[in-house]
Amino acid sequence: MSYYLLHNSISWTAFFKPLPRFIPTHSRFSDRKQCRVWYRSYCKNRNNQGMENVVQFDGAQVVVGDPQLLQAKISSIRLEGPSKLQVIADFDATLTKYWIDGQRGHSSHGLLQQGNPEYDLKRQKLYDHYHPLEIDPKIPLDEKAKLMEEWWGKTHALLIEGGLNYGAIKSSVANSRIAFREGVIELFEFLERSNVPVLIFSAGLADIIEEVLRQKLHRSFKNVKIVSNRMVFDQNGDLVSFKGKTIHVLNKNEHAIDMAGPVHDDLGDPNELTDDASSVKLRTNVLLLGDHIGDLGMSDGLNYNTKISVGFLNDNIESSIDSYRSAFDVVYMNDASMWGVVKLASQLCSNVG
Repeated sequence: MSYYLLHNSISWTAFFKPLPRFIPTHSRFSDRKQCRVWYRSYCKNRNNQGMENVVQFDGAQVVVGDPQLLQAKISSIRLEGPSKLQVIADFDATLTKYWIDGQRGHSSHGLLQQGNPEYDLKRQKLYDHYHPLEIDPKIPLDEKAKLMEEWWGKTHALLIEGGLNYGAIKSSVANSRIAFREGVIELFEFLERSNVPVLIFSAGLADIIEEVLRQKLHRSFKNVKIVSNRMVFDQNGDLVSFKGKTIHVLNKNEHAIDMAGPVHDDLGDPNELTDDASSVKLRTNVLLLGDHIGDLGMSDGLNYNTKISVGFLNDNIESSIDSYRSAFDVVYMNDASMWGVVKLASQLCSNVG
């Protein structure tokens, strides 16, 4: 098995160029000496018989299936500039960590405790029934999509029937085992300064994701929108309905962009995306972040010119590496940080010349 990672055909000076000054100095990407040491170590390992060309950089194991294609994509996106770029990101296990203190981190949907044990149990029973159907490769996609629509509809009905209050969402997030990857804040800050929109796609619940952003990042970003299922609460904070079409695991893509809404902000910052939905669709270069091969479908419905896909392979490394390497342009393994994506984004937005 041969994995080629950022070898000599790549512009090493570009990859090792220091990040913009606003990125904290604790990010080791700014250490040119360490980068040179890493490159020499890579070349040495690459020539060793029996050594797989999976290398460690800044504490992360990284694989690139086709370095020449990746470099061509980087050059093309840089040439068109930040005004043509958008970032599409999955939320659970992509922006958030997969492991926390040796335990599997919560998903944004899984962390919710309704405040009613009877209904929490009913939702778990739905999961136990439908999740095997979701991952069954023998079920045709059109049939599976109907099953997912059915599952989400029943789950949402239970949340309403069980009397979900927004206070339960706040307490669920506060007591949850969920955290963002290192570098996520810096990535959002850089993209905000570069006026590059970020669309967070999730089959979960937008209101929970907002609360996670609020409690864990302690700020909002004017360039971030969430494409997910959004709740409607009454004046007492009780859930009464859901807005629009249901977004599930098989339709969370740019067809649903009109469902996107800016993160509700009570932190004092204006939070309206600089681009409306129609103009975001005109941003025809994409940096896509996901942790499942199915996340590549998040750009479906967008007539893009160039897409760079970054995959986070968090678990089952040996059995999944081949498929991930073939599917994504870049693969970070073992629950890596977001620092590599910060560096990539800075390259994509840098001036050509």
